[in-house]
Amino acid sequence: MSRGAAGWCCLVLWLPACVAAHGLRIHDYLYFQVLSPGDIRYIFTATPAKDFGGIFHTRYEQIHLVPAEPPEACEELSNGFFIQDQIALVERGEDEGGAASTCFSFGLNTTSSRGCSFLSKTRVVQEHGGRAVIISDNAVDNDSFYVEMIQDSTQRTADIPALFLLGRDGYMIRRSLEQHGLPWAIISIPVNVTSIPTFELLQPPWTFW
Repeated sequence: MSRGAAGWCCLVLWLPACVAAHGLRIHDYLYFQVLSPGDIRYIFTATPAKDFGGIFHTRYEQIHLVPAEPPEACEELSNGFFIQDQIALVERGEDEGGAASTCFSFGLNTTSSRGCSFLSKTRVVQEHGGRAVIISDNAVDNDSFYVEMIQDSTQRTADIPALFLLGRDGYMIRRSLEQHGLPWAIISIPVNVTSIPTFELLQPPWTFW
């Protein structure tokens, strides 16, 4: 994402440089660590959906993060068997509904009939027995702007946690899995970063700080 093009936009969701300036607190984010593959053994930052989905009642020391097939998870998953009791990694589609703009302080909201909503993706994963879903942005160069995932207009609900992940982070995780020929990553979630003195050293080196 171009820094110049984004300059006019509110930077409410930049991490962590703007945390103090914009009143964001550490509990606005949820952290997970990739344990395998080793080349992406970093702590990643995600944002929970604003008004749907559940919360983590327990910490998973080791659980599979399984890329969904098809990636956008708008229909039945061909690898749903492997997602049961695990966490699904899903891709955001083009111009999908159920998202507040990254410049949401201007009161903007983006909706579209294309693809499916974040809630729909979450429900698909839930129906396949997934413990949670992590939805990465479809913009693979996005390394700093978080989309606020909101309820769609269907009045449906979802019980499992739904998290938004930067597009660059999602791309790097998938690329590593492809390079190693692995069907899933192993992660620990959620991670309490306040108890990790070396937290800053464990963040992805490609993320803008």
